[in-house]
Amino acid sequence: MLTRLLSNDFPRSRVLAIILLLIFAALALTPFLIPGVKALNVAAKVLVFVVLVASFDLLLGYTGIVSFAHTMFFGIGAYGVAIASTRMGPGWSALAVGIVCALALSFVLALAIGLFSLRVRAIFFSMITLAFAAAFQTLASQLSEFTGGEDGLTFKMPEVLSPGFEFELLGRTFDGRLVCYYLLFVAAVVLFLAMLRIVNSPFGRVLQAIRENEFRAEAIGYRVVVYRTVSSILSALFATLAGAMLAIWLRYNGPDTTLSFEIMLDVLLIVVIGGMGTIYGAAIGSGLFLVAQSYLQDLLKLASEAVSGLPWLAALLSPDRWLLWLGLLFVLSVYYFPTGVVGRLRAMQPPPRTPSRPPAAPAASSNAIKGDYVEN
Repeated sequence: MLTRLLSNDFPRSRVLAIILLLIFAALALTPFLIPGVKALNVAAKVLVFVVLVASFDLLLGYTGIVSFAHTMFFGIGAYGVAIASTRMGPGWSALAVGIVCALALSFVLALAIGLFSLRVRAIFFSMITLAFAAAFQTLASQLSEFTGGEDGLTFKMPEVLSPGFEFELLGRTFDGRLVCYYLLFVAAVVLFLAMLRIVNSPFGRVLQAIRENEFRAEAIGYRVVVYRTVSSILSALFATLAGAMLAIWLRYNGPDTTLSFEIMLDVLLIVVIGGMGTIYGAAIGSGLFLVAQSYLQDLLKLASEAVSGLPWLAALLSPDRWLLWLGLLFVLSVYYFPTGVVGRLRAMQPPPRTPSRPPAAPAASSNAIKGDYVEN
């Protein structure tokens, strides 16, 4: 059962397996282990970014395509849910219509970008995707009648997902945010396993062959443009679903929430930290980066207060300098983990021992053979 779920792609490292199990358990039990709104928001954001980063790694790590339009599809998913819920009112039908329409639009745009842009060189393709992302962000800001403009859209979710819905479980009272969180949790696990299955299928093997040597893959009969276009479409669809997950959780969406170029940079950093070409790296990188981003200021505040007797050190550890320390942590992670956390941990794992073969029976000497022949 576990082999099928993981698509025969095991962590191949005991330490990595333990870390992944700890991340899974932490995300599954966060509402019960860590009380407070902030911890739940961070855990929900980790779930969303696991899907978003894994979908980008499907494009970058497995196919070798550098695209800056990934947040465009992320925003399409969020705007699909936001616009449908605003126009149709809170309800499951609005969520379904918004997600389906967003997936359809992402499919068309990804197909157009793939067919018209993937034939050019990598740097030109990256610039084209960057232009698409900038144009879509401008449209989202100007079409205020549909998107709310710079103010964005605030909408309501079905009652069971709203904070006003309360129920009792294990002697404690919970609200609809818990139901919404576990909806995101199940969706993230299912989408993560689906992407793991894709990269370990024959289609995924072809993508890796294209990444390693595009000309050789085309020479042996694979239509590179078709495979790269399909990879671009699949990556866009998964990013769209990640955007829908974020909109469901926040019940708000605006240009800076999902279309900001800073989000694209964060995704790139997380892919590098976790390890390119490893779907598992999306889980580890998202957890490390978002937890550091959310709690580094609190840790620096405690450290600054602890060394208040040393003014120069307290100033260096000021919470206002959290971006400096976050950048330093990123530089150290790239220096000590050039292949990402997953690649480093897998390299540290000793190779499996091959069973020793029994020694072969000694061959008979030529003299003995001759003697037997004479006697016969």
